[in-house]
Amino acid sequence: MQVPLEITFRGFPHSDAVETKVREKVAKLEQFCDHIISCKVAVSAEHHHQHQGNLYSVRIDLAVPQKHLVVSRDHHDKQAHEDLYVALRDAFEVAKRQLEEYVRMQRGDVKNHRSPPPAV
Repeated sequence: MQVPLEITFRGFPHSDAVETKVREKVAKLEQFCDHIISCKVAVSAEHHHQHQGNLYSVRIDLAVPQKHLVVSRDHHDKQAHEDLYVALRDAFEVAKRQLEEYVRMQRGDVKNHRSPPPAV
């Protein structure tokens, strides 16, 4: 990666354990694509619900040549995202799929659908 990884915590204090997990997940992304220019990860906790624990959201911004990938995993499934590590897992899975698709496109592995011949 050309630019150092940026990790931001919003709504809760910095956690070394969470930072370590994010760094591990980013290192795995670099295994799929060694052309990552920069990566920014924002982990947010929302404290709006009195009957539930914190709800977490994760946003990942990846810059690769000729493309900018954004993954935003908000708390659509509230039960799953009460656990920060589940929110991280889900967000990085989506980022991995997007990177895999980007790499396939760069290699030319993606099928190009030919348009049907013009009607006569």
